[in-house]
Amino acid sequence: MTDFTMNVGDDGVAIITWDVADKSMNVLRRAALGDLEQMIDDVLANDDIKGAVITSGKDSFAGGMDLNVLGTIREDAGDEPAQALFDFTMSGHKFLRKIERAGMDPKTNKGGKPIATALPGTALGIGLELPLATHRIFAADNPKAKIGLPEIMVGIFPGMGGTTRFVRKMGAMAASPFLLQGKLVDPKKAKSAGIIDEVVDDPVAAAREWVLNAKDADLVKPWDAKGYKMPGGEPYHPAGFMTFVGASAMVNGNTWGVYPAAKALLSAVYEGAQVPFDTALKIEARWFVNVLMNPSSSAMIQSLFINKEALEKGANRPDVPDQRCKKIGVLGAGMMGAGIALVSARAGMEVVLIDQSQEAADRGKAYSETFMDKGIKRKKATAEQKDAMLAKINATTDLNALADVDLIIEAVFEDPGVKAEMTQKVEAIIPKDAIFASNTSTLPISELAKASKRADQFIGIHFFSPVEKMLLVEIIKGKETGDRAVAKALDYVRQIKKTPIVVNDERFFYANRCIIPYINEGVMMAGEGVGLPLLDHAAQLLGFPVGPIQLVDETSLDLGAKIAKATMAAMGDAYPKSVADDVTFWMVDEGRLGRKAKAGFFDYDENGKRQGYWPGFNDKFAELDAQPELIEVQHRLIFAQVLEAVRALEAGVLEDIREGDVGAILGWGFMPWSGGPFSWLDIVGAPWAAARCDELEAKFGNRFACPPLLREMAEKGQSFYGRFGPQAKAA
Repeated sequence: MTDFTMNVGDDGVAIITWDVADKSMNVLRRAALGDLEQMIDDVLANDDIKGAVITSGKDSFAGGMDLNVLGTIREDAGDEPAQALFDFTMSGHKFLRKIERAGMDPKTNKGGKPIATALPGTALGIGLELPLATHRIFAADNPKAKIGLPEIMVGIFPGMGGTTRFVRKMGAMAASPFLLQGKLVDPKKAKSAGIIDEVVDDPVAAAREWVLNAKDADLVKPWDAKGYKMPGGEPYHPAGFMTFVGASAMVNGNTWGVYPAAKALLSAVYEGAQVPFDTALKIEARWFVNVLMNPSSSAMIQSLFINKEALEKGANRPDVPDQRCKKIGVLGAGMMGAGIALVSARAGMEVVLIDQSQEAADRGKAYSETFMDKGIKRKKATAEQKDAMLAKINATTDLNALADVDLIIEAVFEDPGVKAEMTQKVEAIIPKDAIFASNTSTLPISELAKASKRADQFIGIHFFSPVEKMLLVEIIKGKETGDRAVAKALDYVRQIKKTPIVVNDERFFYANRCIIPYINEGVMMAGEGVGLPLLDHAAQLLGFPVGPIQLVDETSLDLGAKIAKATMAAMGDAYPKSVADDVTFWMVDEGRLGRKAKAGFFDYDENGKRQGYWPGFNDKFAELDAQPELIEVQHRLIFAQVLEAVRALEAGVLEDIREGDVGAILGWGFMPWSGGPFSWLDIVGAPWAAARCDELEAKFGNRFACPPLLREMAEKGQSFYGRFGPQAKAA
């Protein structure tokens, strides 16, 4: 069965329907592109066919290109992958241009056949680039539909004509949020922006009617008409010149120059705007291939598209029946508990939100009310949706309200004794088959499970703050955690539309065991006299959202001191004391706890807004006269994290390197352009990484010692995805 089918009605209009049988949303596959082109050829060659409407057999139109196609083209190309990718891209341009010109006479622009698109719902990536090449786009009045070009979010840019057509259609300034930020909008906003043409109740009927009545002039795109001028001005026009200066500043300001796709896109737009349309398409294709050949692109596609999607679909889910939640209990109505209640109720679950006092429980529920009020103000929610969601949250002090829940998420104070007491009280009330999850960021799950009479039904579900914004959820298996508990946690995370990773129990789990060394290395360098701005900017130049100094202020220094003291107590003489502890303990003693205290490494105004680095820090820890090289600072920050990721894999905390990469990017913003720590190690190569470890260890200490696994892989010339990736495991 083909992905595209064509039926010609009695009125002579061909309806081409896109419907990928084995996918919930259409994606463009390599073979299907040829099938569609053959249908378009038939439309143009058959005198009995007046025109065509391309639509979908699903509620949505399309989610984009199957990005696995790009990988297979590269693999099949042998020694000439760039040429193969360029040829494939140009063949796509040629085909879409065939649709756009539709048999018109090149001189008179007459004689073409009208081809329209009818979008029942979401149209993304190639799912929008294809409609852009047709002569008119009709979309259903579906406020849940998303229209846009999100390719930049996975390390590429629209390379099948979307970049060139958006700029020619809207102008560089208006197109920039859609191209450079991957902005998605609903159909009505897409029409207002000039992306689509009509929003109607029945897009297929409206498109068919338009095809039957279209005239020659209706088919000619602005850029194919005489006298065309780009909206906003070409690059050499005074107005256009300022647009491109601003766009360049915006790209570098937002990306710090570390994302190849953003710079390549801007180059394609700038160069393409100065030449005829068909030449601009060729320029777009060359820059698109340039990005595809950059290892950053492959790594981002691998982690943020292929791996992320696989994890969300249950790549590592145990083979047990559906465990989706209907009613959950949340113990603790503080910030974490309130956020968990919010995302759960928003996903349609009944929620019992428990706290010691009714006032605290009500305050936790009010968090959801405030969230919905903000959504209503931004017109992203309605009063009816707010009322329906709040009705799902029962804020109470009565533990007996938990008698019929199927999942408990405990989010009380980070104290083993308090957690143990709550576990025992609640287990006496909840159903025998209910799963008990602890939302803890550091306490070992196996130890907490000792308070439970059902250790096989006890698991960790570690949310990141703020819960409603952070995309990652870390699921922690204790030594006795059973498969059904893992499946329950995974199904719950899928319900709240977040990305899960599953790790085994060990102190700090996975995310925090990598984040803490990152912060500590930054604080350690600050204590050594490295400039605070250099530390933060070095990290931002690597693609981290914030540097280690700003991050420790956001998370609070007293939390860092508490973790350090707890780790000291647990490790005893084995604890590696450092200047980072001296800095942290001194800052806490000075009352400089971070943003929450409006005093930390930064000064803050009364509203908690940063006012600059605190000058008093260097009175205690003097800045070095000769600052280290930027690359040395960056390597210390990177290796502090990636070596912990490798050690987590060695120790069996991580069972799947895909989870290590996706978790790092979504959990703490690890260099998204790199694809994650294991992808980054594959980019630089194990031999280089092992040698750099030796250099860093010799200069800065044994925390940079090369892990045995990395040393072995360096000696054997292995890569992490070559040895531990899903294809290697399947083999």
